[in-house]
Amino acid sequence: MESTTATYEIACREIAELIQKGGLTEPESINRAKKEISARYKLCHIPKNSDVLRFISSGNGSSSSSELRENLKRKRMRTASGVAPVAVMSSPYPCPHGRCIMCPGGPYSDFGSPQSYVGREPAAIRAAQCNYDPYRQVTVRLHQLEEIGHDFEKVELILMGGTLTARPSYYQHWFVQRCLSAMNDFGKAKARQREVRNVGITFETRPDYAREREIDQMLEMGATKVELGVQHVKNDILEEIKRGHSVEDIIEATWKLRNSGLKVGFHLMLGLPGSSIEEDKRMFDRVFHDHRFMPDYLKIYPTLVVRGTELYERWKRGEYKPICEEEAIEIIAYAKRIIPKWVRIQRIQRDIPAQFIEAGVKKSNLRQLVKARLQTLGYKCRCIRCREAGLSQLQGRIVDESCIRLVTESYEAGDGMEYFISYEDVKNDILIAHLRLRLPCASASIHRAELMHAALVRDLHVYGELVPPGESKHASWQHRGYGTRLLKRAEEIASEHGYQKVAVMSGIGVRPYYAKQGYRREGPYMVKQI
Repeated sequence: MESTTATYEIACREIAELIQKGGLTEPESINRAKKEISARYKLCHIPKNSDVLRFISSGNGSSSSSELRENLKRKRMRTASGVAPVAVMSSPYPCPHGRCIMCPGGPYSDFGSPQSYVGREPAAIRAAQCNYDPYRQVTVRLHQLEEIGHDFEKVELILMGGTLTARPSYYQHWFVQRCLSAMNDFGKAKARQREVRNVGITFETRPDYAREREIDQMLEMGATKVELGVQHVKNDILEEIKRGHSVEDIIEATWKLRNSGLKVGFHLMLGLPGSSIEEDKRMFDRVFHDHRFMPDYLKIYPTLVVRGTELYERWKRGEYKPICEEEAIEIIAYAKRIIPKWVRIQRIQRDIPAQFIEAGVKKSNLRQLVKARLQTLGYKCRCIRCREAGLSQLQGRIVDESCIRLVTESYEAGDGMEYFISYEDVKNDILIAHLRLRLPCASASIHRAELMHAALVRDLHVYGELVPPGESKHASWQHRGYGTRLLKRAEEIASEHGYQKVAVMSGIGVRPYYAKQGYRREGPYMVKQI
């Protein structure tokens, strides 16, 4: 066994040396060399790129280490949006309101999993293997990203697993602090000596657990975005599924989060009991056009029937029929036709394995099926994800730098005006970078003292492949000054409207950047007098 392992490592080292000498630069030539060397050493399988990467040393060969790693990188979409997302799941804990009829999870469910999950999703499996220890979950995920060739210096932490803000305060603070400690320790390890910066923290919670007390606590822990389990925007449907909150709760949570400088995401479900195809289309009309909603991000989930739920029992009795694949495609294609360009659809379809779905849409490539339908109809989605530079490049759409322009759009949202300021390739409809500026109206309800009479920068993001601080990549748009120019333009707009102060909702690890732009810390914000 030891000799087999040694032979495998010798083969990996030989492949790495060939790459470093500049002899292998394309995926095809790398794969051909891997096959030839595997045959020569009589390996039982071809070496994985992640194993070859371990023998790529920095500073040697005709190309830099980072360029060599690009040739071996797997799952390029992971960091193509400019950050490394790391999802961490809290331990199983009951929801405070009880259990929705479609929810498969919870400590007392058939799965014994975190609320709303079956426990077989990738993040849930990783969490269970780590005994729901946040430190171990983050460390394992960063190791995985490193092994497949991704940079990990800019981490967006995503806190999942039910209503975290309903759990005891000490658990929440412990959970987040352990995540941050894991990032810090991972980067400082002797073999790396690379700083891992937290650029944002996302909390997933319920609208009725995103009020002032919960918002203040999330801000204290470093939150930059909150995703609300909205599910639908019609009260009788929320009552039918025993959701335990109302549309009024959704509206209140949305404007309080927005007026606290946070980004807001909605989780919406299709085909819920009491709804219909037309009702779901009206839901999207309302979400995109009613100023009381207007989320920045969306996740869209067709309702799935999973054993152990009340919905499963209704389905068995013939009292519920889930929407089919064709109906889901029709609804989502409609949503993508009317979606504003300042909204990002983060996910379409749950990642529940098909064998756990008793009825409903089982296809995992629903996004691609919707895209094909739109193309057939002569439309295309203009959401952020479908236009951002990094993902566009992976699809063969190249930015024409001569066509990059500064674009500003405004819209009413709650008790204020939102400005979506962006740099875009206007010829090819590719998004390079954007900033979300909020100007609360004079009568707006602001509960944070730091934000009184302030314009709010809720989001600043430059797209393209993740680039570590202090470095540059020809194929990426980060570290080229777009963020600084967007911030300057936001300050100008705020000043033009009579504001004398700008407050930025900054990730913990991004605060030094804003300090260089003349901002100073006030509570969870970076603030500047203009």
